[in-house]
Amino acid sequence: MTEPKKLFIKTYGCQMNVYDSERMVEAMGAEGYVTTEVAEDADMVLLNTCHIREKASEKLYSDLGRLKPLKAARPDLKIGVAGCVAQAEGAEIQRRMPLVDIVVGPQAYHRLPQLARGTGPQVDTDFPEEDKFDLLPARKARRGPTAFLTVQEGCDKFCAFCVVPYTRGAEVSRPVDRIMTEARDLISRGVREITLLGQNVNAYHGHGPADQGGGDWTLARLIRALAKVDGLDRIRYTTSHPNDMDDDLIAAHGDVPQLMPYLHLPVQSGSDRILKAMNRKHTRDDYFRLVDRIRAARPDILLSSDFIVGFPGETDSDFHDTMDLVRHVTYGAAFSFKYSARPGTPAAEKPDVEAEVADARLQELQALITSQQRAAQLAMVGREVGVLYEKAGRQPGQMVGKSDHLHAVHVDDPDGKVGELVRVRVSGSATNSLSAVRIS
Repeated sequence: MTEPKKLFIKTYGCQMNVYDSERMVEAMGAEGYVTTEVAEDADMVLLNTCHIREKASEKLYSDLGRLKPLKAARPDLKIGVAGCVAQAEGAEIQRRMPLVDIVVGPQAYHRLPQLARGTGPQVDTDFPEEDKFDLLPARKARRGPTAFLTVQEGCDKFCAFCVVPYTRGAEVSRPVDRIMTEARDLISRGVREITLLGQNVNAYHGHGPADQGGGDWTLARLIRALAKVDGLDRIRYTTSHPNDMDDDLIAAHGDVPQLMPYLHLPVQSGSDRILKAMNRKHTRDDYFRLVDRIRAARPDILLSSDFIVGFPGETDSDFHDTMDLVRHVTYGAAFSFKYSARPGTPAAEKPDVEAEVADARLQELQALITSQQRAAQLAMVGREVGVLYEKAGRQPGQMVGKSDHLHAVHVDDPDGKVGELVRVRVSGSATNSLSAVRIS
């Protein structure tokens, strides 16, 4: 019996890349590949890259450098680069690193098997007319209790710091019936919680089923339809833009029980001047009013956000406005970064803030965010929450899962099983997690 070929895949960056990696694994599985956790054992190594964060390209080339001895020892080893860095740099990756056999963008990975069968350097960074999801193989493997499901890709916002419109393309929403089919399939294989993904997910406008009148559905309408599917107990979505939080989506947070009380709502800056320079097309007061409406609909909702400090032209006054916004809103979590230029974006043409100044601002912001996160976790102590068990904990008799508010929770439950959705009472708060005991 012939041994199956082995695929090693490394995923960088966002949840959408995690989803894309799963689909690439399935595509190569149809070609007879099985996954391995050890690159040295692989017949194909695939690096699924992200171009959003700092030094993404440098990290890729560093990882490729570490693969040189492996490729030298095994010339038949296929090495591929996928994702947003692949899209942005294309054949330049192979020019700099001739060991790379395949470069494939995020809209073309359904053609990965064809590229893998080819000889010589292969590059595919097209934005094809066909829907890649229609050409991927059916999902067959048993799943854990949580899953990502991409419903929207690309972005039309053109924020001055962001490469997504250039690497992922214009906003495209998947048709409702295909999303519903994939969701039902995931549920049939053990999934109880689905996170809907999109670069700008709340701009979703997928075409509805013919038997329900067709037309474009909003994200809120899609969520309401998913909530009626037996076996789907939890729904989340990420990531969203403040300008696309419409009335129906806000209302859904209050009247769809399956929609969890957690919302990632990036604002990036608290300064109107910087928001304008970023091309965000909203003000700090717009954001405040939106937060008030969301909390009125779902008072217990936990908010998280993204922040960039040191954006070109940011003054001390601009940064103080950001700190003021964070204090005003109060977050349960947030992601903060020092600005780094992305080639081809409008902001890349502007002079940087001094590195020492940006570093100091980032440390100050992160200290405030950390204090708010700890306060939010401490406020959970003594409360009853739902937890979906995802795996056994490190301690005997312990299960680990996520709460309704997306906190990691360690539960004392010797009889607990992966996939159970249970009620617990929170008993303690650690640095990045909660402890709890099962009460039902």
